[in-house]
Amino acid sequence: MAEYQSLANWDGRFCFVFVYLYDTMMIHVKICCISSIEEAKMAIDFGASALGLVAKMPSGPGVISDELILTIAATVPPPIATFMLTSETSAQQIIEHHKRTLTNTIQIVDELKEGTYEQIKKALPAIKIVQVIHVIGEETIDEAVKISHFVDAILLDSGNPNLRIKVLGGTGRVHNWEISRKIVEQSKVPVFLAGGLNPENVRQAIEQVQPFGVDICSGVRTNRQLDPQKLEKFFNSLARL
Repeated sequence: MAEYQSLANWDGRFCFVFVYLYDTMMIHVKICCISSIEEAKMAIDFGASALGLVAKMPSGPGVISDELILTIAATVPPPIATFMLTSETSAQQIIEHHKRTLTNTIQIVDELKEGTYEQIKKALPAIKIVQVIHVIGEETIDEAVKISHFVDAILLDSGNPNLRIKVLGGTGRVHNWEISRKIVEQSKVPVFLAGGLNPENVRQAIEQVQPFGVDICSGVRTNRQLDPQKLEKFFNSLARL
């Protein structure tokens, strides 16, 4: 069933954010690869509770400049989460990167190799930290559960950071949802599910994995542009849960 809440006021109009309930669990929707103020507004109008803003990456779609991330984030009303996707692997570099974008959430898409999550939290106490875990095999479960003690949320995706040219998201590929379900059951923090989601498979994904939220990029785009028809179909699929 769907519950509607008036959560934001944009240019004098109320923007209604849809919160979908499944087995008493709210399904939060993050629309990723936002590339303009217009796309941000469209995603929120359709029901997104979070927006993904992709900074410099070794590969993948949706990359925009730090300056544009800063500009878009500044227009988004406070109830909506703005995720800066960073490929930095040092805590200090991540802190410095955030200072150039000022989103309310940092999504770390690669392994944190230098410094600690605590270091980031001390420097940016008001900012939420989401760590991406790329679901490659059963070993991913222990990795995710261990990291869940130190971050605010985990996001499961279908990339592969072990390739010569790292793939850190935006693959459009589904991974093993059975592994994802095990991570959800054991994680100490909320889990977002990403990777190949679209209007046709999102209901099955939620039923099988039961995540806190879902994250979608290419599944609601046509020629890399946010597609209102696909967005409507996606949210309609959620409404039928």
